[in-house]
Formats: sequence, structure tokens, C-alpha cells
Amino acid sequence: MLKMKRVSECYDMKVFTDEGDYFGDIEEIIIATNKIGGWRVKATRNSFLTQVLGSAKGVVVPHQLVKSVGDIMIINKSAVPSYNPEDE
Repeated sequence: MLKMKRVSECYDMKVFTDEGDYFGDIEEIIIATNKIGGWRVKATRNSFLTQVLGSAKGVVVPHQLVKSVGDIMIINKSAVPSYNPEDE
């Protein structure tokens, strides 16, 4: 049975990758033409996103990369920005 969830219930929801890494928290939902277009995820302390981004505040995850929404959100690992230490 498909369960519906209000968008307002998703704010501050924990986001994890499909490999089990804590990614961050939902900060904002991007809605375009009555559909969810993306999710703005903020980098929080001890999150994988903070390790990869450094001083950046967060990223926008396209809705196509969201695998599941319940008590937590699970996203595809490909949503993780690539990190190459040689670029610095």
C-alpha cells in the first residue's frame, strides 16, 4: 500500500546514501510545476557531505536520485559530489 507523506513533514529529515553514509538534513524542497524537482540538503556536523564539501553549506539533490522517503530519506550514492584532493 502506498503511503502519502506531506512535504512539510520532510523538513529537517535525516538523509542517508544507499550505502549507509549519513549525508545531511533536508533544508528545503524545490517544487516546479506542482512536482518536486529537487531537495536542498544542508551539510551538518559529522555528515559525509561536510567531509566532501568542506566549507560549502549544502547541495541540491535532484528528485530522480531519491530512492525512498519515510522516517529518513535514502538517496542514490551518485548524488554525492565527487571529491578529488588533487584539485586543491
